Amino acid sequence: MTNLPKEFLSRMKVMLKDGFDEFEASFDKERLYGLRINTLKCDAGVVFERFSLQPIPWCDTGYYYDGESSPGKDVLHDAGAYYIQEPSAMAVVESMNVKEGDTVLDLCAAPGGKSTQIACKLAGKGLLVSNELIPSRAKILSQNIERMGIGNCIVLNERPDVLAGRFAKAFDKILVDAPCSGEGMFRKNAVAVDEWSQEAVINCKARQIEILDHAANMLKDGGTLTYSTCTFSKEENEEVIDSFLSRHDRFRVVASAYKFDSGIPIDGGSRNGEITLCNRVYPHKVGGEGHFFAVLQSDGEKLPSDYSEQIPSIDAKTLKEWNVWQKENLCIEIKADLSFGQNLYAMPQGTPRLNGLKVLRAGLHLGEIKKNRFEPSHSLALALGVGQVKRVLDIDSKAAEKFISGQTVEYGGEKGWTLVACNGISLGWCKCDGVYAKNHYPKGLRK
Repeated sequence: MTNLPKEFLSRMKVMLKDGFDEFEASFDKERLYGLRINTLKCDAGVVFERFSLQPIPWCDTGYYYDGESSPGKDVLHDAGAYYIQEPSAMAVVESMNVKEGDTVLDLCAAPGGKSTQIACKLAGKGLLVSNELIPSRAKILSQNIERMGIGNCIVLNERPDVLAGRFAKAFDKILVDAPCSGEGMFRKNAVAVDEWSQEAVINCKARQIEILDHAANMLKDGGTLTYSTCTFSKEENEEVIDSFLSRHDRFRVVASAYKFDSGIPIDGGSRNGEITLCNRVYPHKVGGEGHFFAVLQSDGEKLPSDYSEQIPSIDAKTLKEWNVWQKENLCIEIKADLSFGQNLYAMPQGTPRLNGLKVLRAGLHLGEIKKNRFEPSHSLALALGVGQVKRVLDIDSKAAEKFISGQTVEYGGEKGWTLVACNGISLGWCKCDGVYAKNHYPKGLRK
């Protein structure tokens, strides 16, 4: 790439010294492509049947795929069988040590790669709050949470300071995948090259420090706060961590589960030795683009969260319509906790009070009451397994492509709501009349 900013190259030459030539040469090499299996819905075997995959060393569910293939256009992508994700980006969540039952905040979450990876670690237990400040990006985040069949996630569109004022010491784990100058994505995204400037680097640093401070206020004592960027500048990486440590005595940098290059030591305070525990991911050393991340451990004993939980609110008539529907159509029981208008939601356990917040998704959207009947949501279909419903229509890929285009399916099965699946992975709803199956795949998602 001959159009890399000269100021950027000069700085990297100083930082990398003898390694600079190899680093610069990496920008002329083909980048690598990755996808991550959604273990909430399937295992890798289903995807291996369709694509040639090679394992990514730092992520058990991550795989490289041939750049000439198009997994994003495959019907299993629509079904949420996998998430297409930059390979080195997967290392961040792998180092968070998320456990089933944790309460986790992804503070800068769009488009959702790391949030959906966290959700797989939670395995349907605990609570994930995924927040995005920019409304258009928050909408994309919400759509990806839905596609991956995640039921224990609250999606918010709020400023970090607003959340910090509501959720003091509320979370076991927090991820700040901070907005940055994007230097690590230069090979992937030409727009990032055009938009780069040293002034942008400095502006990003100030914003990152502010966001990280708000995040610290929301972390429980004894919890971990993971900071990451997709840039190389030490201003946005090591200097942000150093600045944070200078103001927060209860935090220390700890070694990550998978160790990459050490952070760059910088001049400054007495705690700078911890900077070498930070991680730098370089494209000339590993199979992925540029990343930085650091895991910050908070001292102290974990105590109950200091926030008020959401009080379930749903009227008896609405609850009756839902209970009748699920008895007729499901093999499991799902508790409806909350109604917004005629829309019903099943909230994750421990959901905080959402009053006054900009909420895009309040847990699992079950469906809507329409003219004294319940109509299930697409979210519910994608969150259910084929063994959890009474009627399933499992179709092949060609039929699935017709289904997601909105075509009617011929099906002489039992009347009623039927879950459509492909390769055993839920895809959407149809409603059978004994001859045909009326397609309920959302019009806005049809291809």
